[in-house]
Amino acid sequence: MKKTTLCYLEHNDCYLMMLRNKKDHDQSEGKWLGIGGKFLPEESPEACLAREVKEETGFTLGDPHFHGVVHFLSDVWDDEDMYLYTAKHFSWEEAGDLTQGEAVNSDELGESAPPVPPCNEGTLAWIPKSQVLDLNLWEGDHLFLERLIAEEDFGELTVRYEGDTLVATN
Repeated sequence: MKKTTLCYLEHNDCYLMMLRNKKDHDQSEGKWLGIGGKFLPEESPEACLAREVKEETGFTLGDPHFHGVVHFLSDVWDDEDMYLYTAKHFSWEEAGDLTQGEAVNSDELGESAPPVPPCNEGTLAWIPKSQVLDLNLWEGDHLFLERLIAEEDFGELTVRYEGDTLVATN
């Protein structure tokens, strides 16, 4: 079973989301996710999270909030434990020479919005929380995203898929 982290960076009532559209053989191709990735050997969840956020966005995390673990079980893909976080505090001043990317409803973000950097795994965009559940997501992601948007922790959640179809939760 692989272990991953997933973080939803927050700014002006928006989440930084990634449309998975740049990798070959991506189990999440065409879906929107938070920022994150696989643990390296002997890496803690917090170290993995900080490294993945830095690699994918150039941002340095401040104080991420842990919400719970999602157990992703599949008949097609590798089973996965996802350590789920949100983060309201992060630095983008050190992110280097980044340009504003494809932001949805960017007028709502104002000029103080962190830049949307290029990413080799997908297209990053600031999405208003009120629109996140309307995106093309894994069906089970709705279960934890509703709780994240409400700023609730959930402990553990198990989602079981057959192909791309959610068949069980607990």
